[in-house]
Amino acid sequence: MQDATMVVPPWFEPLLTTSFFNVCRVHGDAARSECNMFCLDCNEDAFCFYCRSSRHKDHRVIQIRRSSYHDVVRVSEIQKVLDISGVQTYVINSARVLFLNERPQPKSGKGVAHICEICGRSLLDPFRFCSLGCKLVGIKRNGDARFGGLDSKNETATMEGMSRRLVSSRHHQEEELREGSQQDMYPATPSPPASNARRRKGIPHRAPFAS
Repeated sequence: MQDATMVVPPWFEPLLTTSFFNVCRVHGDAARSECNMFCLDCNEDAFCFYCRSSRHKDHRVIQIRRSSYHDVVRVSEIQKVLDISGVQTYVINSARVLFLNERPQPKSGKGVAHICEICGRSLLDPFRFCSLGCKLVGIKRNGDARFGGLDSKNETATMEGMSRRLVSSRHHQEEELREGSQQDMYPATPSPPASNARRRKGIPHRAPFAS
């Protein structure tokens, strides 16, 4: 069995434990001051768009996004630097993404066909993990360098099934994802509390006729 430290990139764990979307301490007054980027070369805290231009211009940088207040990363970005096989992906806003960490969920009910091997979360397809965080736990537990889970035929069938779900819904989770795809990747700013309802006007009274 291989040592897990040899198959996990040095930036992987810091990525999963980094706090994103805080306001940048240097560029707090700027329009794009949210710290939603992570440098794979520096392996430090999250930073904003302006920090990237000044400090990480020639570095490998990935951008973190949000869906329903959970951190996600686009498959097109992360698959260039990490083996993401075995992790459930989702389509949100026409972009294929996967979640960084486990999301709390009540115990899966009966009839759920696929569940995460680590946290037990129900999955849409026959993947092994619900997130990169759960895959990390699996890597440490098994020490499997590749840590795949689907052969080519099953993987093709899985991807075809994902495409069909873009136009039809057959599971509660799919319904949630379809609804979520109508929203921006970043959570909208909460609306202010509703003001008091307008008071109903009384019956108008005409002024008395002048004598």
